[in-house]
This record gives sequence, structure tokens and C-alpha cells, in this order.
Amino acid sequence: MDPNHYHLRSVWRLPAEPALVYRALADVARYPQWWPQIRSVRQLDEHSGELAIRSVLPYVLRITIREQRRDAAAGLLQAELGGDLRGWSRWQVGPGGPGTLVLFEEDVRPAKPLMRRFAPIARPLFLTNHAAMMRAGQRGLRAYLS
Repeated sequence: MDPNHYHLRSVWRLPAEPALVYRALADVARYPQWWPQIRSVRQLDEHSGELAIRSVLPYVLRITIREQRRDAAAGLLQAELGGDLRGWSRWQVGPGGPGTLVLFEEDVRPAKPLMRRFAPIARPLFLTNHAAMMRAGQRGLRAYLS
């Protein structure tokens, strides 16, 4: 297993209509309003931007996102990632019981030399950091949509 390759998955269940959840996730510029770890978003052009992200660990990731696919009918948002993490991320939004089921997937490799160097020993910390960020995002979006 390559300690510098991460395929991450999170499942969110939200008590809101899928179309409402999709619109909130598609509006990346507003993420800092409900997701505490997304410190800032800077739009670069119509289809790309840069996010500054900091979770529990004491470092900021600067990630560029470039929209690859936006399909409201399919509930799909996918982006290519660059900067401190390189790879892709995808939101899949659909009905789930009395609300919405959201699947987040990310397939990335760190580009920051320090992260790459420490991955063999710090990988569990990086995964815990990501999990904490995703839990906070789910709580934040739930409150934002209510």
C-alpha cells in the first residue's frame, strides 16, 4: 500500500430535500458559512477556485478545484484537485429515506513535501483529521439547511 495515496469516503444523511442539498454543495463559495474547516474560498474563474482548509492538525491546505462535472439531474458534482492535494473529489446526492443521502469520495495524493515525507508514520493522523473535518461539515450543512 502506498502511504501517499488516499481514497476517502464519507456518507452523510441529511433531513432536507436532495435538490436543496445539491444546491448547497454546488455553491462552493458559501462553504465557509457552514463548514468551519473551509477557511476561505477564492474564485479563480467560472469553473475553478482555491480553498484554504484547516482541520485539527496545525497546517493549512491550499487546494485548487476545477469543475469536471456538474449534473443536477444525476445529483453529481465532481472536481479535479490541485495544489497541496492532487486528484479528484466527487459528491453524489440522492434521496435517502425521509431526506437525502450524500456520498463524498476523494482520491488524492499530497503534494506538500512534508506531508509526503511523514505519511508512513502520520497517515493515521491524516485520516483522523479528515474524518473530523467531514463530521463537522455534515453538522454544519445540517444546521445551514434547517
